[in-house]
Amino acid sequence: MRTLTLIDKPAEVKPPIANRRLPDWLRRPLPTGNENFFTNGLIEELKLETVCESARCPNRPECWSRRTATFMVLGNVCTRPCGFCSVPKGTPELVASDEPSRLAEAALRLGLKHVVITSVTRDDLPDGGADHFYRCVLAVREHTGSVVEVLTPDFLGDVAAIDRVIEAKPEVFNHNLETVPRLYGRVRGRADYRRSLDLLDRVKTVAPDLVTKAGLMLGIGETIEELFDVLADLRDIDCDVLTLGQYLAPTLKHIPVARFVPPAEFDEIAVRARTMGFKQVVAGPFVRSSYHAADMVPHSH
Repeated sequence: MRTLTLIDKPAEVKPPIANRRLPDWLRRPLPTGNENFFTNGLIEELKLETVCESARCPNRPECWSRRTATFMVLGNVCTRPCGFCSVPKGTPELVASDEPSRLAEAALRLGLKHVVITSVTRDDLPDGGADHFYRCVLAVREHTGSVVEVLTPDFLGDVAAIDRVIEAKPEVFNHNLETVPRLYGRVRGRADYRRSLDLLDRVKTVAPDLVTKAGLMLGIGETIEELFDVLADLRDIDCDVLTLGQYLAPTLKHIPVARFVPPAEFDEIAVRARTMGFKQVVAGPFVRSSYHAADMVPHSH
């Protein structure tokens, strides 16, 4: 009789997450020192947005204490009402034409060697903000010489918009699938699973040497079979880098956590995923798509 592995076993039924304490593996001490204040002050001075703050990332204290942040361009208001995300929803702001230069200044003063640029989803813009991504990548590279990673929305599948970002030649093109197809309507709202896969496929087709990357949240209600079906789809389009992290509800108004995935289970999933051919797999409770991003891409040093 076959021995069940951790990820084969059914999840234990427990009280609703809101009524339970976080498990020990999701608790860690806050960093000490003044670097956190330096990063915060610089971001405020240059009037920049970060996904660290807007998405209430649990890694913000650690990352900011290391003088690193994930910059969020195109404002702080998203046009899509995703059920997992705490970024404000509503009518977006006008695009700030000087944002690329402010972003480049921040990357320079922080001493970043690997810069991650993401954005809110801007379905209100004709190109979804693709040209702004292009300008941000060029500005950062010109001022810092850093490796640049973009984490983009789906641009509603607009091939011309996707190609515009590719033209900037970022070293890494990241687009998160977030969850399995069955949960898209609840978790990702107006996003489309096939459209997201097609975006990553387009990037690899147009620029085969560009590193493609995708991430998913675990513990939001997916089954292990559904997860590995998604990973197989990613390998079918030659996705290079995979990140897997624990979903944590930003507030009680967001989709509740279905399950806290133990670290050992993340490790086992990562081992299986690597056998599928991903060049890099990073999985763990605190993993986020841009967390220690430089370490996820071997040639980015």
